[in-house]
Amino acid sequence: MVKKQESFPTQQFIEIESIKDDAITVKNGGLRKVLLISGTNFALKSEEEQGIIIYAFQGFLNSIDFTLQIFIHSRKLNISDYLTKLENLEIEEKNELLRNQISEYREFIRSFVEQNAIMQKRFFAVVPYDPIQIPGAGANAGEKIFNWFRKSKSGQNSPEEKSREILAENLAQLDQRVDQVINGLNQMGLRAVPLNNDELLELFYNLYNPTTVEKRTMDIEDAGEQKNAK
Repeated sequence: MVKKQESFPTQQFIEIESIKDDAITVKNGGLRKVLLISGTNFALKSEEEQGIIIYAFQGFLNSIDFTLQIFIHSRKLNISDYLTKLENLEIEEKNELLRNQISEYREFIRSFVEQNAIMQKRFFAVVPYDPIQIPGAGANAGEKIFNWFRKSKSGQNSPEEKSREILAENLAQLDQRVDQVINGLNQMGLRAVPLNNDELLELFYNLYNPTTVEKRTMDIEDAGEQKNAK
């Protein structure tokens, strides 16, 4: 008799517990924020400029006392929005000659991208914060320590209030690390902005669906504008 193969839900292999407050909560209780970083063409820099960048990067790494993950995400460029914009321009154009030129250009771009995969690279840094835990006491040990101090200061609080207070404190600690990383990258001439909830969801959708084109183009200027608008 053939034993039926046991199936496992995809969520079992993903360490993400939730995404809220522009941060990722992992299953061990830790928090993560993801920064989108602008790139620089290192090869086109002069030897002196390259040396300055390397020295600044070395100083940046020596200045942080926590782990930092840096990764590059390469995906096929999604030009659907650009083609739609060209199509709208073609419809609105009154001059027949210009309208034909736009149509020919749009068709050229579409066929060129179909025959030649154009890759887009994005650079990210993951900033972590893991609450204090007592070895062997479980993932909630850090929370129990914070609760003990709060009881001595402000008496009994509801579990919901305690959870919100702990989360706010942890997010504040994480934001301090994020600011430190952003300032360090700025010294190298790199711009970095943290992703919000929607951008984090989009990022992980693209990461876990590698055979599909991206839902839309994530741009560091767009992320910066959304952050400044808050």
